[in-house]
Amino acid sequence: MNIVGKVIGSRYEILERVGEGGMATVYRARDNVLKRYVAVKVLRDEFVADEEFIKRFNTEAQSAASLTHPNIVSIFDVGHEDNIYYIVMELVQGKTLKEIINEDGVLPWKWSVNISIQVASALETAHKNNIIHRDIKPHNIIITEDGIAKVTDFGIAKAVSNSTITAFGTTIGSVHYFSPEHARGGFTDAKSDIYSLGVVMYEMLTGRVPFDADTAVSIALKHMQEKPVEPIKLNPSIPYAINKIIMKALEKDISLRYQNATELLKDLSLALKDPEGNFVKSNAEEMQYTQRIPTIGDERKLPEQDLGERENPKSGYSSKRKNNKKIWLTVVIVLLVILIPVTGFFGTQFILNMGKPKDVDLPNFVGKTLEEAKYEAQNQNVSLEIQEEAFSDEVPANEIISQEPPYIEGYQIKEKSIVKIVVSKGPEIVKMQKVVGMTYEEAENLLKNELKLEVEKIEETSKTVEEGFVIKQSPEEGEELKAGSKVQVYVSKGTGIKQVAVPYVINDTEEDAKKKLSDLDVTIVYEEDMTKVDGKVIKQSIEAGTTVDEKTKITVTVNKIEAIKTGTIKLNLKSILGDKATIQTDENGNEINPTVNLKITVNNESVYSSSVRKDSTEITATASGKGTVTVKVFVDDVKITSDKQFDLNADNPVLTID
Repeated sequence: MNIVGKVIGSRYEILERVGEGGMATVYRARDNVLKRYVAVKVLRDEFVADEEFIKRFNTEAQSAASLTHPNIVSIFDVGHEDNIYYIVMELVQGKTLKEIINEDGVLPWKWSVNISIQVASALETAHKNNIIHRDIKPHNIIITEDGIAKVTDFGIAKAVSNSTITAFGTTIGSVHYFSPEHARGGFTDAKSDIYSLGVVMYEMLTGRVPFDADTAVSIALKHMQEKPVEPIKLNPSIPYAINKIIMKALEKDISLRYQNATELLKDLSLALKDPEGNFVKSNAEEMQYTQRIPTIGDERKLPEQDLGERENPKSGYSSKRKNNKKIWLTVVIVLLVILIPVTGFFGTQFILNMGKPKDVDLPNFVGKTLEEAKYEAQNQNVSLEIQEEAFSDEVPANEIISQEPPYIEGYQIKEKSIVKIVVSKGPEIVKMQKVVGMTYEEAENLLKNELKLEVEKIEETSKTVEEGFVIKQSPEEGEELKAGSKVQVYVSKGTGIKQVAVPYVINDTEEDAKKKLSDLDVTIVYEEDMTKVDGKVIKQSIEAGTTVDEKTKITVTVNKIEAIKTGTIKLNLKSILGDKATIQTDENGNEINPTVNLKITVNNESVYSSSVRKDSTEITATASGKGTVTVKVFVDDVKITSDKQFDLNADNPVLTID
């Protein structure tokens, strides 16, 4: 039946299912009257028609509702509506103790004792109200976020009476936590809850229950017949007093157990103060009683014998014989009454024990060779089973790595029990394979997953191997090494040089082009092209869009149209001609050939041509052109000087020729 979304009792709105029990389903609900969240336990559909389960369900409500204690889940309401039997209780936020044990394993002893004190305190209140729980287990103990233990599920709790007996075959609860009397279907009382709490304490401090087997019947028999391994042997960190408390709570004889929760609480509180103390007393000492032992010769006549003699003083032997027969008949009847149940009990025990294997110490096979282990197993009359053969770097080949059950000093097992062992095959040897030329992912998969080696990746630059491929390896192919060894794989990360795309810079200024090409090694050259704009890029050596290495050399040609400049040429002809500049005269004093034809060219173009006197000392001509020009001087068409270079770009350029 799905009741999520339904409102029951005209106030409890069912929100969601949060748990499933053996006889009921637990829902989270909202109390629309008191405006709070509660838990609602609803009897499962299959049990609604079962009067016995209805009775037990009602018993839970009646029993738990009468209890008020901070460590007991509070009951708020109980009801019956439309074939729905329900209990409204406190909604506890937290985890069950079983969930905590499963997550953490062995719990700290102080924390475990603190939880045990809270549970025992809850039981003390219940027992004083004539209520026993009969299903104490970690599943029914909720630990809140504040560390408070809350005992819940009184589903099989029952008001204690003088005739409280559970019929065999109808036991309820979890067999791992049964008391011996509960397991055999006998009388259960407060001491049964104490036994179950002892099992819970055992599990908190060892991470395991004291008795376990493949079937519930086998576990129940162990509760009745076997003594648990002391928890201190499984967890040596358990204090002495705590170990004694647990073992006293787990006594099979109820007279040797704690007689009530108050006694248990007292010892648990003392254990927190004196964990190694010797204050836990055995009840066996208090069970000694005084017996009357007859003295030798203390013969007392039976009343019948005296009476017979008084009534028949003359009959003598006949009367005595008659009385003796009565006496013997009485003795026989008494003996039969005593011996029949005793004989039946011991006879049953004898039959049960016939063929029962003896307890033997569990051998420690770890570290022994397989042959040594087999020999020791034969001596102890236990069986060895090789569960697995495994490689091991620490354990030599053919020696035992581990065993199940694990060795614990003093731990006993039955003869012919099977001990499972793991045998070492020694270290695993693998042969290195070639991974050069593979991608790193392929190499890693081969080395790690197939050869079981650890891989160290080392990246290197390479101009010949593509990025992501293996360049070299260490060790080399074919070398043998242990599985798990570390190998080095060298992987190419490419050239290691940043790749850049060449931008388009034609028609940019020289300055702008340099900014765009900042990732490259730029060389600027100049050309003069009268058809292009002056000062703009007219060529680039690498085509735009090409991807190249960073700092690749690129040549950029900038158009540079030079301006025409002018300069002054000053010529001292007399100095140049030397003696030839002397002017001769005739007898009449007339000058003979005083002049010559002087021509000056700039870049082979005439800039001066005239007839001048030979002895002229200052002749001036103008030169025009771009940059540096070549100046030549001719006299009467004969070059009289070497070629002169005239830089017209200089400030106020003047070329003096003398």
